[in-house]
Amino acid sequence: MFVRLLFLVLLALINVHGNANATAIEEVTSPSGIKAWLVRDHSIPLTAVRFIFRGSGAISDPKGKAGRASMASALIDEGAGALQSQIFQKQLQDRSIVLSFIADKDFFGGTLKVLNKYRAKGVELASLALTTPRFDLTAVNRIRAQIVTSLKAQAARPGYKARREWSRVIYNKHPYARPVVGTQKSVTNIRNRDLHSFVNDNLTKDRLLVSIVGDISVEEVKSLLDNMFESLPKVGKQTKVGAAQIPAKGALHVFSKAVPQSVVLFGHRGVTRKDPNFYTAYVINHILGGGSFTSRLYNSVREERGLAYSVSTHLSVRRNAPLIIGQLSTSNEKVAESIRLVRSEWRKMAINGVGEETLKNAKSFINGSFALQFSSSDRIANLLTILQYYNLSPSYLRKRREYINLVSRNDIQKFARKFLNADALTFIVVGQPTDLKDTNAPSRREFQTK
Repeated sequence: MFVRLLFLVLLALINVHGNANATAIEEVTSPSGIKAWLVRDHSIPLTAVRFIFRGSGAISDPKGKAGRASMASALIDEGAGALQSQIFQKQLQDRSIVLSFIADKDFFGGTLKVLNKYRAKGVELASLALTTPRFDLTAVNRIRAQIVTSLKAQAARPGYKARREWSRVIYNKHPYARPVVGTQKSVTNIRNRDLHSFVNDNLTKDRLLVSIVGDISVEEVKSLLDNMFESLPKVGKQTKVGAAQIPAKGALHVFSKAVPQSVVLFGHRGVTRKDPNFYTAYVINHILGGGSFTSRLYNSVREERGLAYSVSTHLSVRRNAPLIIGQLSTSNEKVAESIRLVRSEWRKMAINGVGEETLKNAKSFINGSFALQFSSSDRIANLLTILQYYNLSPSYLRKRREYINLVSRNDIQKFARKFLNADALTFIVVGQPTDLKDTNAPSRREFQTK
């Protein structure tokens, strides 16, 4: 019942025509000046708060200490203020309060989801975690050991190795090349003082974005914002990060690993979220590889030839490194044929564009499936925060359908020639492919775990 009501809330938000009673996004400012986007839903006495700090993710990790932000996300609720880890966690559990944190490459974020009768306690605990985390040695050592164990396990997986090599090749010396969770060596180098420095330098008001969804009034939101975030430092330490120098020329990199199936990552430069051609690129990606069972790559590689179980692409719109990225897994003897088909479909789309029926179906799917992604209060709050992150207005949800529908065949024909460049595709292959002799691979290298 609750999920259905929230789904209807979102449908009201994105309805192009709308109505006078449709739930609206409200912009609220607290007495101390903290801002938030609010969607009120009185169907159940619950409040979800989603918040992020821009520029405070893995890109802020010092050299040699990759994984600091990620490690902080795992430790920040392991005790805060006068409350040691077990006491802090028990206070959350006894009230079914969900408080979680996550580190991305570009930002650090968190979610608070709490029944209204425990809202004050949830806000209090969240504020303590953000402003006075303990980072006790026992907790730090325990979490560090868990991370190192996880990294050791991942090191044996071809998918993990492919992602590591992709980052090294695509981002080169840019901070994006560092894995968000760090490496075994870098995580071992992180100390208690590094974690405190991360919090003091990055979890600050000037970087804060907040969204709230639930059974809560505007006045209660104002109080929540000040109680939860007012004690944060005003300004953080600035981390200057330039654009990544993404390779303009395509290449094929093969890293040998004894597995029956090779993992293949591929892609080239994409478009930023602010690019005027973003929606055209979005539709192109859907038709090419983002549309699951209906995409051209899926039909060509999977349906027609059975070369791979799945193949897909997506747009990565990081401000400093926009990309279009794809992935497939296939048996070693079918790698070269799969890569040939990827390049072929890339060229076909660039040269021929798309048909009217294909475009119509793509638009229908994109618009129809959007609301299905957000079936809970915290997911809707997360969506609102993403809109703020990309400087989109509250009207975006109402106008998104129009943006998609305005993309024409002519737009795709013109932009695809510039956007899709098969000769610029970089391929990372981890496995033991046996049939790459016609793909001009420069060399085969053994993958070394670092």
